[in-house]
Amino acid sequence: RYKSVVTPRRAAVAITCCWIVSFLVGLTPLFGWNNLNKMQRTQEPNSSHTEFVITCQFETVISMEYMVYFNFFVWVLPPLLLMLLIYLEVFNLIRKQLNKKVSSSSNDPQKYYGKELKIAKSLALVLFLFVLSWLPLHVLNCITLFCPSCQTPPILTYIAIFLTHGNSAMNPIVYAFRIKKFRTAFLQIWNQYFCCKTNKNATSTTTAETGT
Repeated sequence: RYKSVVTPRRAAVAITCCWIVSFLVGLTPLFGWNNLNKMQRTQEPNSSHTEFVITCQFETVISMEYMVYFNFFVWVLPPLLLMLLIYLEVFNLIRKQLNKKVSSSSNDPQKYYGKELKIAKSLALVLFLFVLSWLPLHVLNCITLFCPSCQTPPILTYIAIFLTHGNSAMNPIVYAFRIKKFRTAFLQIWNQYFCCKTNKNATSTTTAETGT
């Protein structure tokens, strides 16, 4: 049912919705859920005539309530647990199919489901890298919120933030090395838009159509 359910229009709508939700969640601190009022209240009793200065550090300007209760507990942890359950079910179903060697559209069920298993492993690797990249920062945020007296080294926070940004660069690399269709598509995009090389198949097709 995949081809009938996942149409290009529905895929575009889903991607657009994901980006809109991501922007709204990520830009929430700019809409007012931050530590500005808290910092102003802290500084006013000490010096009312001096200029208000903000130290631009992550834990200083970002509200830990936002990062833990809203960001982590709502937008990271539930989807992560749901994805883990889905992948466990996917691997379980593929394992059952490989054991039973059920008939399929392919002449070789072992080869068919072996390919499905490889793709599932690639997606599971993406999920594992996501966990590895994002959990350290959220764990540090939870420590900061629930244990104010606990002092975490700033270098750990910087490393955790770097990992979250680096996660965006990991996925294309994993897709390119593990899934042939993605690798082919990335090479085509690279040659066409960065190396200014046209697709030979598309060029030959266009030439043939022009000649006819």
